[in-house]
Amino acid sequence: MFRLDGKVALISGASRGLGWGMAKSLAQQGATVCLNGRDRKTLITRSNELKEQGFQAEVVPFDVSDTDERQMAIDALLKKLGKIDVLIANAGIQHRSTIESFSDSDFRRVIDTNLGGVWALAKSVAPGMKSRQSGRIIFTGSITANMGRPTISAYIASKGGVHALARQLAVELGGAGITVNVIAPGYFATEMNEALISDKEFNNWVCDRVPSGRWGAVEEIGAAAVFLSSEEAAYINGHVLTIDGGFSVAM
Repeated sequence: MFRLDGKVALISGASRGLGWGMAKSLAQQGATVCLNGRDRKTLITRSNELKEQGFQAEVVPFDVSDTDERQMAIDALLKKLGKIDVLIANAGIQHRSTIESFSDSDFRRVIDTNLGGVWALAKSVAPGMKSRQSGRIIFTGSITANMGRPTISAYIASKGGVHALARQLAVELGGAGITVNVIAPGYFATEMNEALISDKEFNNWVCDRVPSGRWGAVEEIGAAAVFLSSEEAAYINGHVLTIDGGFSVAM
């Protein structure tokens, strides 16, 4: 069960963190993983790491917020491989500031990347998936889509939009054999969270709040991505799968 042999998967933000964890897991299950990010050199290193283990990987560098660059790269990928069976729209950024000092440009930058980039990637892969009457689209959301936290208003707004977009696209694309779901992580030990992990007070707060008593490990998100990418998940559509060690249900 859950094998992905013959499938082509495009993963944005795949050079590190959760994207890299999901890419590794899909590759291990037989998918050809197309690693996207902005740093070609890092992507090549990651791709070589997978190939050395006998897995199939391609490098697809582009900025998800750049319309022309994104479409050219996806068109080239489709010409080379013929299809994209799975999209994991994971690329995202963070900016922390109080609402009164949050600049308009920083707000737009977060929204354009975290929500606009996700929407655009789905738009780019949907026609091919519809023509084959099959596809899996997975967005990386966040538990913050339903919970507030100071200084991250743009991030929370963007992730709330991602969850809503997944519900809408699940309805719009479901009749074409395409499922659209969300993985909503809690606190994972990624590069984006290094400053928080280094903050002793914040680190203790996370560990005390999470029933599991720790941050999530990147490797622990891959199985969920594999499952939602698989044929076995064909009847799961419009769902938000929360992976947070119980953080969001603890009082």
